[in-house]
Amino acid sequence: MSRRNRVVGSFPGSAAFLGALFVSMLVTAGSALSQARAEAAKELSKAFSTTAKAAMPAVVSIKVEKSVQVNPMGSDGSFGLNDPFGQFDDDFLRRFFGGRMPQRQGPQKYVERGQGSGFIISEDGYILTNNHVVGDVDKMTVELKDGRKFTNAKLIGTDPESEVALIKIEGNNFPVLPMGDSDKIEIGDWVIAIGNPFGLSETVTVGVISAVGRSNVHIAAYEDFIQTDAAINPGNSGGPLINLDGKAIGINTAIVSQSGGYMGIGFAIPINMARTIADQLKSSGKVSRGYVGVYGQDVTSDMAELLGLKDPGGVVVAQVEKGSPADKAGLKSHDVILEMNGKKVQSYGAFRNEIATIRPGSNIRLNGLRDGKPLELTITLGERAGTVAQAQKPAEEPEQSVGLQVQDLTKELADQLGYQPGEGVVVTAVQPGGPAAEQGIQRGDLILSVNNRNVTNVKEFGDAMKQARKGGKVLFLIKREDASQFVVVPFE
Repeated sequence: MSRRNRVVGSFPGSAAFLGALFVSMLVTAGSALSQARAEAAKELSKAFSTTAKAAMPAVVSIKVEKSVQVNPMGSDGSFGLNDPFGQFDDDFLRRFFGGRMPQRQGPQKYVERGQGSGFIISEDGYILTNNHVVGDVDKMTVELKDGRKFTNAKLIGTDPESEVALIKIEGNNFPVLPMGDSDKIEIGDWVIAIGNPFGLSETVTVGVISAVGRSNVHIAAYEDFIQTDAAINPGNSGGPLINLDGKAIGINTAIVSQSGGYMGIGFAIPINMARTIADQLKSSGKVSRGYVGVYGQDVTSDMAELLGLKDPGGVVVAQVEKGSPADKAGLKSHDVILEMNGKKVQSYGAFRNEIATIRPGSNIRLNGLRDGKPLELTITLGERAGTVAQAQKPAEEPEQSVGLQVQDLTKELADQLGYQPGEGVVVTAVQPGGPAAEQGIQRGDLILSVNNRNVTNVKEFGDAMKQARKGGKVLFLIKREDASQFVVVPFE
């Protein structure tokens, strides 16, 4: 047999060997790939576990109580603890504007209880949470992971317009949850929600950031929500949404649900917004927002063509309030705002939120178009009216020592309640069993005057109340729906 024939004759055996070797390599590679995937999954699981364990000591449970009275008209006055959708909705109108001023009768009372979450942001005990958790309650109990309970938690201030609240417990060297940068988050990032849903303490859920910049979800006046699919349920409100670096990037606030439970859509307040509000609440007990006096809307594709724009984007001015900062600076209806302080304006909601974060008295520079020609204006911001009088014990301030709190009647509220802006101040809370409650004053009533002195905002109301206190009692002119009535209320 020639050498050629020997080589050819041996080829089938070689092919079998090579095939077996190739299959063996594939099996080994597949096994290695599976092992690599398993290791990656274990590393991710470890990251979740490590991050959650590090954050838990700074996450607190907040139990609240509220004395609720059943008034003579049969309305229960319940404010719905942990309900971020309850203020000034249709049910509110039915409960508070369904009849005339009630006759003075003894109210019946019961205690309503609720639970939420929060997280410690400073070693001396400041805690971030939601307004709807602690904003209108009689008693708060804060419990830490290590078992410590604090029944003397103090409400520093609330901001219903953003749903942020700041409370404080007394002590030092508390565990702190560091805050991240919510401007740097991206869709698809892993996040962890920690809280006390349904009273189940130290519950951890995991998901991703589903969307950012969510607005028009009708939870708060100023909305720039982070959307997540991490499970959030009643009791999670006020707890942190954290990234894998163990930093809070949001405050869990609300869900979209047809059942009342988790359905994959939750919303968290960006921590950058919350931090700005908390700083103001800590320093002054209230939030001051910039005011420009513009009503606008997003420029759509259809609008862009009609407005002479190459691409959609920016904000078209629909209305400028007379006498407002925008009016004084010369901004007009139909103007298109494309940039603010050199930064592109993405939407009306984003523009409005940005204005609200700028301190009153600051200058902003707007660039845009008027009749297709370049426009540049500098506007000095005013201060937006409508800040809610901050929660204090009623006896601590003269204007609240009759047991009620008030808010400016903003255009939004006036439209919702059927009043005229500047007509009076809206009662937002009434202390159960207090002087105002005993005289039949209710949440949602409009106070037109104090001792025959017309009041159009919270400041005028406060000034008038301080003067009225000298006489030991005050005469209110109260309006409810179409009916007005004078009510005398003694000071405590």
